Amino acid sequence: MKNNFLPFIALLTVASVSVSAQELGSAHPTYPDSLRTYKLDEVVITSTRATETTPIAYTNVGKEQLKKVNNGQDLPYLLSMTPSAITTSDAGAGIGYTTLRVRGTDGTRINVTANGIPINDAESHNVFWVNMPDLASSVKDIQVQRGAGTSTNGAGAFGASINMVTTDYSTEPYAEFAGSYGSFNTHKETVKVGTGLFNNHWSFDARLSNIGTDGYLDRATVDLNSFYLQGGYYNGGTTLRLISFGGKERTYHAWNYPGKEEMALYGRTYNSCGYMYTDEKGVDHFYKDQTDNYTQMHYQLLWDQVFTNQLDLNVGLHYTKGDGYYQEYKRKAYLESYGLETSDDIYRSDLVRKKDMDNWLGGAIFSLNYHTEKLSASLGGGLNKYNGLHFGNVLWVKTPAGANLDAEHEYYRNEANKVDGNIYAKMDYSFSSALNGYVDLQFRHIDYKIKGVNDKYNWDAGAMQNLDLHEKFNFFNPKLGINYHVKNHRLFASWSVAHKEPTRNNYTDGYFTELPKAERMFDYELGYNYLSSVFSAGANLYFMDYKNQLVLTGELNEIGEAVSNNVPDSYRAGVELMAALKLPFGFGWDVNATFSKNRIKNFTERLYTEDGKHYIDINQGNTHIAFSPDLIFNNRFSYTYKGFEASLQSQYVSKQYMSNANIEAETMDSYFVSNLDLSYTFKLPHIKRATIGVTIYNLFNEEYENNGWAAANYSGTADNYTRISYTGYAAQAGTNFLAHLSLSF
Repeated sequence: MKNNFLPFIALLTVASVSVSAQELGSAHPTYPDSLRTYKLDEVVITSTRATETTPIAYTNVGKEQLKKVNNGQDLPYLLSMTPSAITTSDAGAGIGYTTLRVRGTDGTRINVTANGIPINDAESHNVFWVNMPDLASSVKDIQVQRGAGTSTNGAGAFGASINMVTTDYSTEPYAEFAGSYGSFNTHKETVKVGTGLFNNHWSFDARLSNIGTDGYLDRATVDLNSFYLQGGYYNGGTTLRLISFGGKERTYHAWNYPGKEEMALYGRTYNSCGYMYTDEKGVDHFYKDQTDNYTQMHYQLLWDQVFTNQLDLNVGLHYTKGDGYYQEYKRKAYLESYGLETSDDIYRSDLVRKKDMDNWLGGAIFSLNYHTEKLSASLGGGLNKYNGLHFGNVLWVKTPAGANLDAEHEYYRNEANKVDGNIYAKMDYSFSSALNGYVDLQFRHIDYKIKGVNDKYNWDAGAMQNLDLHEKFNFFNPKLGINYHVKNHRLFASWSVAHKEPTRNNYTDGYFTELPKAERMFDYELGYNYLSSVFSAGANLYFMDYKNQLVLTGELNEIGEAVSNNVPDSYRAGVELMAALKLPFGFGWDVNATFSKNRIKNFTERLYTEDGKHYIDINQGNTHIAFSPDLIFNNRFSYTYKGFEASLQSQYVSKQYMSNANIEAETMDSYFVSNLDLSYTFKLPHIKRATIGVTIYNLFNEEYENNGWAAANYSGTADNYTRISYTGYAAQAGTNFLAHLSLSF
């Protein structure tokens, strides 16, 4: 199927030039004339959002679009049809630990905000969507910016930004219920209520959600609970909102990713996480508490003030509290590395460990916005402080006869503190009715400290790794561009600079005596789009040139951990093509494709012998950047008639290298997956709207994997060696379904 599909892709792509500033599934958006067209409750995000005159590539996904696909899967999967985006799922069905990649960049390089407030974890730079289940049910719209994007708060955007705006108030009281049930005992229940606007000034909204699944993989269970609360006061040009949302998750580990040999032996659903032993009958036994448990709470106080038709202000105070742990069974662990006594006869044993996190992030953001007929300008920024405790305990040890092991004890503890501040100034000036110039200047300062004992053992020192880090960064991120817009045509060009500090793992897994450097990116964008009531099309060319990008090189640090090192030169270059056609009688066609080239220049790989005592360096030349496919293709056919709606969504992702060494044995196969959604909306007595439907995922039962890992060592000598590759793959579910029902009162 895959080989036959390539000519079909080429045919569709040639037949459809695409649009860079529109969302798949909404072919004909109406662009605002200026920032002033935003409603009062949206003032909070205008300073960090792109508009039709902003010279960047972006996609808007509205509330109704989200609602159509929000049947239980995590938010990354709801954005999977946007240009240049691919998703991954540990449990194999899009619920639990899922990630989103855009233009090949992973979640640590995608800036995520909610109402302008940073969501990325301050240390890992990642967003763990499992901690915010069903947030999409309380989101009004999402803007996905590709490339460096506009200046925003929080982590540096090093490939994409996701800017979410939570729901605004309803003028009328309402109540809603949405429920789903399907394969793998997957279910979702969501209840939403709102008072509407009362006493002309007040409004309150609430949501409760539960999502659960047994998962596609063995024991990959997920139990997610979440809420959203909002209270608002509205008085003329003043809006004050207090928002709280949070989630509690419990997921069984499914991140080991078996190799193809294990899948062939045990089946594609095999999950080795938690394996303890095999009994005399050949039955495998697994640790039942091999789980991840985390609670995350978000609090936001947002004040929006309109002073005049030209001047408005927004201020946001925020606080996020996270607390949780994961627990796992470790087979034949080295006791010394857990602070346990050893002897010549007893130095390894099975044990259970628990790794905890207790952290918080608090701060403030602001933007002062000025608008005239020709000028839109913003002065904004934010200051955030993070504190994170990391500590771990041994809970149980399988004690050999005659041994005296103190099982229950803490074996590491460290604390991290981070201050992250930024200030930006933006200006969009209309030289004429058709030509706009854009300037965006940001200064960002980071002060990061880690102190204490790490969870990794230093064999040379005979003790746990000591952490004593204090790093400071000052980044200047300018962005310049022009936008030409006349009638149905839009042409833009931009140049941007982005910087990114190393993550916590870049430090803790790096060399003890060599700190990683910050990364820098020059982003060049050139786009064109055509927009009419029937047809839209366009193209976006991009070149993201990286300096000192941190990538896995195969090197190991002093204690055998994989090291991410800075590579001098690397780049991502491509063309994003999109088109949409609105046909008579309810038919629609939306398509987008990304053709890209993602390379590291003159990459040097380091291979070790199996015992780690010897290594060789291999110059691999120009190599593919890991997990960066050369082709991503999305297609959607839709049909609506009165209350009936049907859509067929398909995605093709080409082969991906899972290491940076250009080795065919360390690749992930291409895949082509289609989902069919059928729904019918109607009215009932005392019910404003009722919708029933079913979504069939992986309609053609494609056998595929969308994530994985790769590693290698060698045997022999430096002059005559044999490479040994090891790989693991995240197997995804075959054909499965979710039936769904929603009621609005």
